[in-house]
Amino acid sequence: MRHLTVGIALAATLVLIGEPADAQSWRPPTDSRRCPSKWGAGDQRGSANHMKPETVLRAARLIRTGEVIELGHVLSAEMPISSTRRFDMHTKRTFMNPQSNRRGSNEEVVLSEIGQVGTQFDGFAHQTIDNSLYNCFKQDEITTRTGFSKLGIENVGALMTRGVLIDVAALKGVDMRPDTYEITVQDLQQALQRQSLTLQPGDAVVIHTGWGKLWARDNARFMKGCPGIGVAAAEWLARQDPMLVGSDNFPVEISPNPDPQISLPVHQIMLVINGIHLLENLKLDELASKRVYEFAFVMQPLKLKGATGSTVAPIAVR
Repeated sequence: MRHLTVGIALAATLVLIGEPADAQSWRPPTDSRRCPSKWGAGDQRGSANHMKPETVLRAARLIRTGEVIELGHVLSAEMPISSTRRFDMHTKRTFMNPQSNRRGSNEEVVLSEIGQVGTQFDGFAHQTIDNSLYNCFKQDEITTRTGFSKLGIENVGALMTRGVLIDVAALKGVDMRPDTYEITVQDLQQALQRQSLTLQPGDAVVIHTGWGKLWARDNARFMKGCPGIGVAAAEWLARQDPMLVGSDNFPVEISPNPDPQISLPVHQIMLVINGIHLLENLKLDELASKRVYEFAFVMQPLKLKGATGSTVAPIAVR
C-alpha cells in the first residue's frame, strides 16, 4: 500500500483507541484521548480540510471522456425513510399575474429533515459521544433553537476529489450482499486489489453493497437492516485518511450491529472521533455496472447554517 504520511499516522492514533470492555465489542475513547483533532483545536471542518487546489487538480486529471454519472437518488415520498423523519412536498396553487403576458408561477412547500433524507451527507453536529461532538465541542454549549452555533454543515463547502468505488458485491460475485453481512478489512483490501487500486489521503471512498437495488422497491426491507462496514473496517478506512466514506445503504455501516450492546459505532468512529464525513443512500448501480472504480467526485452540501447534514446530489465524472 501507499506510504502513509505523518498526518495519516496521527490519524491512526485516533482510530485505534476504541477498546473492548466487558460485554461490549467496542467502547468509544474518552475526550482526553481523542481531542484536539489532528486538524487543530477548534477546527470545524475535519476531513473537508483535504479540499485544496491540488486536490481538485488531482481529481480533474482523472477525467478522460467527460461522462457524468449521477450518484444521488430522486427525493420523493416514495423513497425509504426513517420512521422518525418525514418528507412531504406540497405544490402551491398557480399564481397568475395580472399583466397582459399572463405570467403564471408555481412553487412548492417541503416539510422535511432536509439534512437527513434521501442521499444525505452527515456533518459533525449529527452525532455525539454522550454530550461531546467532534473536536470535543459540547452539545449543550453549541445548540440553539435555530441550529448549531458550531459544526454546522455550512462549514464544509464544495468538495471535488478523487473518488474510489470499492465494489464488495462484485468481489463476492453477487448483485447484493445479505442484510447481516459485515464488510471486513479483508473485503476492502481484496476488492481494491481486484480493481488494481490503492487509497490515497483525501479520497472520497464509496462502497457498493448492492443494497440500493431495494430503493423505492422494498422500502421496509431497505430500512430494517443492511450490510455494511463494521468497526474494524471503519478504523482501517479512517487510517487511510479519506475526505468522506459513503455507501448505497442508509447508515454506511452494518445495521443493526452484530453486538447488540452498541448502536451505530461507525458513526462515532468517523464523525465524532476522526472528523470524517459520511455519505449515505448513494445511487451506485450505474457506477458499478460500468466498472468505474476511479473518477472525479464532485459534491456541495446545501448552505444550511447550523444544520447537522445536507441532502446532496453528488456526481462522478470520468
